[in-house]
Amino acid sequence: MIRTSRGSTRAAEAVLAVTAALALTACGSGGGDSSQDNRSPSAAKTSVASPSPTRSYALSTAPRTVPAVQTHEAARGPGWRPAGNSTGVVIAGGDAGRGLADEGRLIAQELRIPYRGTAAAGAGDVELALASGGGGAESYTMDVSGGQVRITGADEAGVFYGTRTLKQAIRADGVMPEGVVKDAPARAQRGLMVDIARKFYTQGWLEDRLREMADLKLNQLGLHFSDDQGFRIESTSHPEIVSAQHLTKAQVREILALAKQLHINVVPEIDNPGHLGAVLAPNPSLKLRKANGAIAKGAIDISQPASARLIDDLLREYAGLFPGPYWHLGADEYQALMASNPEATYPNLARAAVKKYGSGATVADLTTGWTNDRAATMRPYGRELRVWNDGIYKDGIVKADPNLQVAYWTGKEIGAREPVAYLSQGRTVVNYNDEYLYYVLGQPNNFTYPTGQRIYEQWTPLVLRGTSPVPAKYSKQIAGGVFAIWGDFPNAQTQDQVAAGIRLPLAATSQKLWDARKPTQSWTSFKALAVKVGG
Repeated sequence: MIRTSRGSTRAAEAVLAVTAALALTACGSGGGDSSQDNRSPSAAKTSVASPSPTRSYALSTAPRTVPAVQTHEAARGPGWRPAGNSTGVVIAGGDAGRGLADEGRLIAQELRIPYRGTAAAGAGDVELALASGGGGAESYTMDVSGGQVRITGADEAGVFYGTRTLKQAIRADGVMPEGVVKDAPARAQRGLMVDIARKFYTQGWLEDRLREMADLKLNQLGLHFSDDQGFRIESTSHPEIVSAQHLTKAQVREILALAKQLHINVVPEIDNPGHLGAVLAPNPSLKLRKANGAIAKGAIDISQPASARLIDDLLREYAGLFPGPYWHLGADEYQALMASNPEATYPNLARAAVKKYGSGATVADLTTGWTNDRAATMRPYGRELRVWNDGIYKDGIVKADPNLQVAYWTGKEIGAREPVAYLSQGRTVVNYNDEYLYYVLGQPNNFTYPTGQRIYEQWTPLVLRGTSPVPAKYSKQIAGGVFAIWGDFPNAQTQDQVAAGIRLPLAATSQKLWDARKPTQSWTSFKALAVKVGG
């Protein structure tokens, strides 16, 4: 037995060095700093019992990624490293696995190793496969052993997220540790929303955000593309409403194609019946007016049939452009319901409510009916529909469509009830908590730019309003969360400044949506890792 104790001879040290070199060559590690193969100094003890020397490795530790993996079964071994043409990416399963080609090509490009298509895995290869037994949506298993990596997903998204873990582990430490990772998201909806109506963002900037989101295992990009200040996507049904700075439909299709490749659903929002200033500018007869003739900012007159026709034209047009499973109807901050006495301030709406719904009906009933009608317009397209929480009103003759999901953002607006009021009705809620997840340009109305540290240390998906969580019994009704960028003062930051400002908050949000457990890393450690793997 040759030992590396203080009394070892130089000859023993030389044999040990040869042993280590042979072991590294045999495992295809490509050499490099031994600190990157997950070994501790105590792993230096090596026995030479045959002409083919072997090496004892310390138990591996979990790969360092953002978000962290759910479980890692440690094992002894060198792990896996990309080694140029001697390693590659292959797809298992013949025809059944061909749908993984995009995932295979992307990770091969990122690791700078060949993509070999559907083929048997060889020494040093990364193999991608779909699980025959199924499993939870977006889940995957990664087995690192024998010098190979095998990523098996319950669906294509699961395989893709396995490749994100592999990419980040290599970026963090140069090695994917030996052992088995089993991983799945805690929340189904994990997103970023961008207000491109008040501040225009270029196609390239949005595509960069998609790539950033994908590495963080986020799966929704919200596009709020209509507001008082702008309408930012080309329209064929109403070209008169489109702002000078806008995305063409061809550009949107390219964004959608990239999003699909990265397993991200794009969630469009044409906010209504409020926040319609850009739509109403060329349609002044549809603007809502008070009893004294004053115009209500951004509000459409929902008593006019022409108003419904205009909005339904747009909903149908963009339902054809955006094929995803989700749609945001908006419904917040309708000026008529922000008056102290809506019926007296807007008598035309009050009369329309009584005419449509009978004696005792109010402006709130008319507004609820409007949103229900827009939901009916979208129903043939099979979308899951959501509205802002202050767009679902208490009591009244007309009840909000029970299938509407609640995008809970605030407790500060008129009509904004406690989250439990919506949860107790059995509604699905998506967390947009403006206390933690609102990045409002210019920081108006007491908003401050959110920090990653505060999200990481204080926020969870159960914290829907302010800083207090709802009871854990409602957890299954909270589908997930969305970090939102709002352009109230669009010139307060450049595109690049916004991208830099959201980087750590978005990483922290991804961690809290993917993993329900309290983080074990300190914020300082998490921040350093997020910067390193974010590249």
